[in-house]
Amino acid sequence: MRATLLYGAGDVRVEEVPDPVIRQPSDALVRVLRSCICGSDLWPYEAHNGRPVRIGHEFLGVVEEVGADVAGLRRGDVVVAPFMYADNTCEFCAEGLHTSCRGGGMWGAGDVDGGQGEAVRVPQAQGTLVRLPVGEDAALLPSLLTLADVFPTGHHAAVTAGVGPRTTVVVVGDGAVGLSAVLAARRLGAERIVLLGRHKDRTDLGVEFGATDVVAERGAEAVARVKELTGGRGAHAVLECVGLGEAMDTALRVTRAGGTISRVGAPQYQQVSFGGPAFMKNLTLTGGVAPVRAYIEDLLPDVLEGRVNPGRVFDLTLPLAEAPAGYAAMASRTALKVLLHP
Repeated sequence: MRATLLYGAGDVRVEEVPDPVIRQPSDALVRVLRSCICGSDLWPYEAHNGRPVRIGHEFLGVVEEVGADVAGLRRGDVVVAPFMYADNTCEFCAEGLHTSCRGGGMWGAGDVDGGQGEAVRVPQAQGTLVRLPVGEDAALLPSLLTLADVFPTGHHAAVTAGVGPRTTVVVVGDGAVGLSAVLAARRLGAERIVLLGRHKDRTDLGVEFGATDVVAERGAEAVARVKELTGGRGAHAVLECVGLGEAMDTALRVTRAGGTISRVGAPQYQQVSFGGPAFMKNLTLTGGVAPVRAYIEDLLPDVLEGRVNPGRVFDLTLPLAEAPAGYAAMASRTALKVLLHP
């Protein structure tokens, strides 16, 4: 089969790799219908320096075979996989922290297939895969694919920040996660949603997703504008969806006293300046890697019934063979998020 491999910085190739096979009785084999490129894939894409690695962690597909211990799944089921696999039975999974599952792991690590390929061996299939009541050619596939990562990640930011009715929210970042966070904040009833972003095509979509205000400025000017919009107080909840130190600094400065910052952008920094000013304002810092598997069942009905359409974050669709062009498009910011099909 064909799969996407990262050879080095800027060097992505689609090559023939061995077909996956059942190795453990808890495995399933999934033929991929749709996968995509994540903003977090760009960090290794721009800096990888090592042996070739399989890449991709967002996919949905059709079950082709299940191991002897897998119940509740059968050949022909359309399923979505969260960006980390998990057994859904350990104590961490029971607490909704599937990303810390004792039996879990990452796609593309070790002998596990990456998601950007024609098929994937799924470890812990019974606990990982979620059946979707749609056909292989359903128009909803792009939105359903966002349940693998980006939409639940935005939801995680909003939930951990305590977004709800009468909440003023600032979303830092107009990437796919930031736009998903806007959609999630609106879904949870936020009163006001301020989106910080400079790309008009993206912020326009953010407004359609529910942003009430857009701030295109950066740094001190962005902080001043948010303070102006919020009567000098700042926001109850700030969702940091970028992962850069500058974004975190902005988040700290636009959070009101007693407010919460949730960071879900994969951090490209090692320290957060959370000293005296944050202490005096009684700020809370939360977030982290999203336990996507814990959220899928909650979000799925709204996607199926059309109350939300998170698949609109995909603005470029390419065949798997053109994955390198998809990476280049996202790295150059000419594409927001790239959808791949076999």
